[in-house]
Order: sequence, then structure tokens, then C-alpha cells
Amino acid sequence: MKRVYNFSAGPSMLPLEVLEKAQAELPSYNDSGMSVMELSHRSGLFTEIITEAEALLRELLNIPSHYKVLFIQGGASQQFAMVPLNLMKNGKADFVHTGSWSKKAMKEAEKYGKVNVIASSEDDNFTYIPNIDPTTLDPDADYVHITTNNTIEGTAFQEIPDTGKVPLVADMSSNILSEEIDVSQFGIIYAGGAQKNIGPAGLTVVIIREDLIGNAKDICPTMLDYKTHSESGSLYNTPPTFAIYMAKLVFEWVKELGGLKAMQERNEKKAAILYDYISQSDFYQSPVAEDSRSIMNIPFVIPNHDLDAKFIKEAQAEGLETLKGHRSVGGMRASIYNAMPVEGVEAFVAFMKKFEAENK
Repeated sequence: MKRVYNFSAGPSMLPLEVLEKAQAELPSYNDSGMSVMELSHRSGLFTEIITEAEALLRELLNIPSHYKVLFIQGGASQQFAMVPLNLMKNGKADFVHTGSWSKKAMKEAEKYGKVNVIASSEDDNFTYIPNIDPTTLDPDADYVHITTNNTIEGTAFQEIPDTGKVPLVADMSSNILSEEIDVSQFGIIYAGGAQKNIGPAGLTVVIIREDLIGNAKDICPTMLDYKTHSESGSLYNTPPTFAIYMAKLVFEWVKELGGLKAMQERNEKKAAILYDYISQSDFYQSPVAEDSRSIMNIPFVIPNHDLDAKFIKEAQAEGLETLKGHRSVGGMRASIYNAMPVEGVEAFVAFMKKFEAENK
């Protein structure tokens, strides 16, 4: 069986152990004679799956009891609309603009109220995380929105801003479960890109403080109301059952590895291997400010852009897949989510050294 190191920004690698367990259980889950994909979402067996998935996630993230965990669909793009539809009571929100995804979130929020950009890194092509001046925060804003990790630009918040009594909403699609966090700092955390650190595409995880539920605008569609999903235990309609099952297996895998403390240490080690090599090389360059660098998504460039296609082709021949940078940034991008082993990063750096020696 051929396996490659997949550096895609998503859908991304899944742990081999998880895939093998799913493979073994695929024809008949728990001696039911049915695949998980065939189970009714109202069945006792699936109730056990979704209940255990929530319990594991609560344990891993130490989620306080006054927060709800929702398993829904639609991705981050749907959350861009759900958040203002549910939270914009006063009709205004503060945003920190750090790249492509915050831009899309702001554009959607503008349909329902006023958007105030309190900090932005657009002036330098989003290569850093801007400082937030507390005096720019509107105490009457309905929420403050941040994107904790920017997959395209390769930046990440190193410290979570204190927004006082105003709820902090975080798009954590690409770095949830990668490091320890304090959930109580946030009003809402959403992970619309479950296909990065949680499981296959199709699942969105929302962690929401209970007092923020039940305030949806009158125009809010039933399926976009957090109350709908909270009151039904994420079973108002048929949820992405197989994706939830896979997420449960991933949560088990993270727990077995030692939880988020161990996962953070592993991810920091992987990122350091790659960043350290790039920083000492005069062939590769990182466009991202050192104090803003993501440990999940690492973009880099070769000054001679004519070599980009050759780099990607030769890397692919070595079993190093999906390294082309986003079109808005160019160059290359290595996404090293939880499932990427240290050996994968080491193999990639070995290839980079070889490529540099042959093309310098």
C-alpha cells in the first residue's frame, strides 16, 4: 500500500491508525451488520457515537459546562452568516482583518449590520498579526471576530485578545486541537474546516456559550439558528454521521497521544524543523513575520519563481504532495496539521536541502 505525505491545506492527512480502524469497522459497525454510513442518526448506536464524540472533545479542550457543543454542516462559510444572524442584536461587530477568511467573514456580516475593522495587516499583504489597541474596541459591539490561524497567509495569533464583556468569536477552523486553549476566553469557537485537524470534509464544530443562544434575528432561517441545533442535540436533521464518527476516532487518537499538551509539543517540534531550515537557508524565504508564524501552515518562496513548478513536480515524485502555495501568495505552502508525523517534515526538509543543492 502506497502512502504519501500530504501537505494539503485541506482536505488533509488523517492519522493512519484512524483510517485503519474505520476500515476494519466499515462493513459492520459494532456487530450491527451495517456500516456507520448506513446507521440511522436516530439509532441507539449513532447516539452512542455522537455522545462519545462530544464527551471526548469536552475532555480534550476542557470545555466548561455552560458551553454547548454542536455538530453541524456548512463549513466556516456558513458560520460567517450564522454568527451575525444570531449575535447582532445592536447591529454592529468589531473585526480583526488578517487575510482572505476574515475578509469573507466581514463581507457576510455586512449584510446584517455594521462592521468595524479594529486592526488589520492588509498594509503588508497580511504577513503579520496586528496589535489590537484596546481603545478601538466598541463596548457596545455585539461581538469581536478573529481568525486564529490563517491557512493562506501562514499567520496565527500568539496571544488571544481580551475583549472584556464583548463576546470574542473565533474562526478556529485550521488550528483547533493543535494546541492548548482556554475556551472560557471565547463566546463562540467554530471549526468549519473539520477536514484539517478533526476529520473528513462535511462537519462543522461549534462551541458556544449558552447565553449567546436564543437571540437570533427574526429573519434567521431555522437551520441557521444555533438554538435549533442546541435543543435537538445536533439532530434536528440528518447530520454528517460518518464525519462525526471519524471525528470521534480522531479525538480518541489525540487522547491516546497524550492530549493537547502532547499534541502542541509535537506540532511545535515539526514547525521548528521546517522554520529553522528556512531561516538558515539563503535559497528559501518565509514571507511571514517571525512573531506571527503559524505552526500549522508554512508558506515559503524561492526567489527564482521559475523553479516553483520544478520544485512541486520533483517533490511529488518523492511522495511529498500538495505543496503549491495559494494563488494569492504564490510559492509553496506546507500544511503540517496534527496527522502529519515528524518523519514527514524531516523527509520534506531532506528534499528541500537536495533541491537547493541542485538548483542554487
